[in-house]
Amino acid sequence: MNDIAKLDGIPNNLLDLDENHQKMAKPLSIEAQRLKETIDFDKRIYFFILVILFLSIRYLTNTLILESIPDYDALESRGDFMIFHIFNALNYIWTPFALLWKFTAISFLFWLGAFFLGYKVPYKELWKFALVAEVIFIFPELIRLLVYLNPSSSVTFQEIDEYRPFSLLSLLGSENVAAQYHYALGTVNIFEIFYGILWLYGFHMISNRGLGECSIVVLISYYFPLLIWLIFYILVYKG
Repeated sequence: MNDIAKLDGIPNNLLDLDENHQKMAKPLSIEAQRLKETIDFDKRIYFFILVILFLSIRYLTNTLILESIPDYDALESRGDFMIFHIFNALNYIWTPFALLWKFTAISFLFWLGAFFLGYKVPYKELWKFALVAEVIFIFPELIRLLVYLNPSSSVTFQEIDEYRPFSLLSLLGSENVAAQYHYALGTVNIFEIFYGILWLYGFHMISNRGLGECSIVVLISYYFPLLIWLIFYILVYKG
């Protein structure tokens, strides 16, 4: 083959690169192909629906929190919840920007982790998958809304606000844990595990690498930074 390349005027190094590329190129696995087909939709429409879902659930949840406060109607008529309403309105406005920032940060962490391990992956594809994977975090907010859809008179607004389904905090009980650990223990939940699994297959689809290699990327790119952040939060917490 090299002799033919010389006769045709093709440099040997270019031919070797082409042969190596052909050896390295391999078809996507069945799982990766199915995932790619599943998420093959308009991401702009998807993002709009995602924002609407988050806003709707948060609005309904905030309404439940307000209505759980004793003598809510009288306090509302006096305007005592004006600051609360302003804060919620700003939170609603900020929600789409917060999601975009999260997608950017998460995809950058995965790109950086992959680069650290010597894998070259397109940042744009990582960003688009971060957008898709965020659907996981709709479920804990929806479950919280459903649990407190008809709260008893003994439920406080703080219980509703701090409730994190299927988390270490819900398992231990927030009343049994110091306040500085509430956020960290609430963040350690089953949905974070599902999110990591989804990213495992997502990175497998994007990079076309084995699941073992991809699991290392998920650990380095997502769970390790998350652990650092939670430890930092606990250390700087001021009640």
